[in-house]
Amino acid sequence: MENHDQHAQAHPGHEEEHHHTESFVSKYIFSMDHKTISRQFLITAVLMAFIAMTMSLLFRLQLAWPGERFWILNFLLGDKWAPDGILDPGMYMQLVTIHGTIMVFMVLTGGLSGTFSNLLIPYQIGARDMASGFLNMLSYWFFFLSSVIMLAGFFVETGAASGGWTVYPPLSALPQAMEGSRLGMTLWLVSMSLFIVSALLGGLNYIVTVINLRTKGMSMTRMPLTIWAFFITAILGVLSFPVLFSAALLLIFDRSFGTSFYLSDIYIGGQALEQTGGSPILYEHLFWFLGHPEVYIIILPALGLTSEIISVNSRKPIFGYRAMIGSIMAIGFLSFIVWGHHMFITGMNPFLGSVFVFTTLLIAIPSAVKAFNYLTTLWKGNIQYTPAMLFAIGLVSTFISGGLTGIILADSALDIPVHDTLFVVAHFHIVMGVSAILGMLAGVYHWFPKLFLRHMNKKLGYIHFWGTFISAYGVFFPMHFLGLAGLPRRYYSNSAFPMFDNLVDINILITGFAILASLTQIVFLFNFFYSIFRGPKSEQNPWKANTLEWTTPMANTHGNWPGKLPVVHRWPYDYSKPGKEHDFVPQTVPLEEGEVDGGGH
Repeated sequence: MENHDQHAQAHPGHEEEHHHTESFVSKYIFSMDHKTISRQFLITAVLMAFIAMTMSLLFRLQLAWPGERFWILNFLLGDKWAPDGILDPGMYMQLVTIHGTIMVFMVLTGGLSGTFSNLLIPYQIGARDMASGFLNMLSYWFFFLSSVIMLAGFFVETGAASGGWTVYPPLSALPQAMEGSRLGMTLWLVSMSLFIVSALLGGLNYIVTVINLRTKGMSMTRMPLTIWAFFITAILGVLSFPVLFSAALLLIFDRSFGTSFYLSDIYIGGQALEQTGGSPILYEHLFWFLGHPEVYIIILPALGLTSEIISVNSRKPIFGYRAMIGSIMAIGFLSFIVWGHHMFITGMNPFLGSVFVFTTLLIAIPSAVKAFNYLTTLWKGNIQYTPAMLFAIGLVSTFISGGLTGIILADSALDIPVHDTLFVVAHFHIVMGVSAILGMLAGVYHWFPKLFLRHMNKKLGYIHFWGTFISAYGVFFPMHFLGLAGLPRRYYSNSAFPMFDNLVDINILITGFAILASLTQIVFLFNFFYSIFRGPKSEQNPWKANTLEWTTPMANTHGNWPGKLPVVHRWPYDYSKPGKEHDFVPQTVPLEEGEVDGGGH
């Protein structure tokens, strides 16, 4: 602790020297300041989300009106991929694949963790910056490069990767299988490799910062739940992303160097492949060993942000602080032993399947602890319905309703009939996709004053929330029924199957809600960029919150706090404490005689 204080005292002066000589490039582009890097992650993720959303609209047009002509398709995709405005089946698969990849990795992993871990970890633990500013900068630029290369696939002649976002072999391992398995697939693998490097650099930085750079008095049980969520998320990423890296590396070997990790006994074009002895199931194991922790890498930061926002806007201490920490840790541990539930139909030994059923159902317990704790925090609170609070409550709703369908998919016997149907798509979009996006948007509205020193427009925020919330359920709730009827996912057209003819109307309804959701996001896009430059300026602590980030000056100074670092005396959830003058007591206020610290000290 002593060394850290000496470092902290030496740091501000050193930072001030640089503050005056920084050029535009060193301040805004190759910045090592955690606040600027968090803005870079956020703006990149917002733009990538809009690109991915546009892709989903294009393939939804095909699902609602199979084989119809749309001038917009020809305008955006050209004559090769949308001749006469009719979407090409190869392009349909490219759109589905890249939409999924961008949303899961670039937006919900890089965007959510990159933005809020960078912004809040140094702020909320009382550090001047991340442990390594240089690695932090590299983390963003690997992320940016990865995003550019992912999109570059659309500009090569054979098109982008099109094996689904999971890129299962042998489709992805054989360049001759289809156009989408050629150069586009190689670009996908290169992009993902760079993304993994970014995630590992960021994750290691977050872990070291939380362990080593907490200010005086900031014990682990005085940390806000946001920091606990980011900390466990970073550990999950560091342990699981290297496994995906190995999966991608072996796939590159199979594609380009004649190895046979995933290939065995395959005939293609009437010719037997020379490679034998591998197994595509190996890829599934490696992919889902990352893929299931990845679900929690996405949702935990959103849940962490929600904990903070619900407590602040209920004007109540978070219910069950220690139980919440325990549930985050339990989710983190259990997420590593459930990946097999993605593979119930791969010929898995039924006994092994029953083990995965048990562990998957077990993870519902800490998830339910979080949901109940949010509801009991809201109960009888003096609730402030800010846009951030509405998005946070929306997350609680989708987390519960989406989680319930997970119970069906967790059971190996019930999973088999709905596996690879739209039921699975509906489930994970609600529980993971929509929940994480609602959490991310809650975070944007709540910490916008810290990010850009201004407020977003509240009325536009309300329009954005209701449009997004209603449309999200409008898109994904009916999708469950399509899945129960047996409609497969990723099919370009279902018109070859007469039994699905009556389901077209539901697809039209879903596409209508998808268009409404997209129009609503344009309201957000305007509000976001307009408010960065023209929004009303924020006071220092607009939400009357207790955490340390609201004690810093409302100016983007290096080192966060001028002079000495704050000293922490209490946990972050002292709201509406009896006998206090105000309904909030910041963490820097010393405990009075006989006063008990809520963190259990």
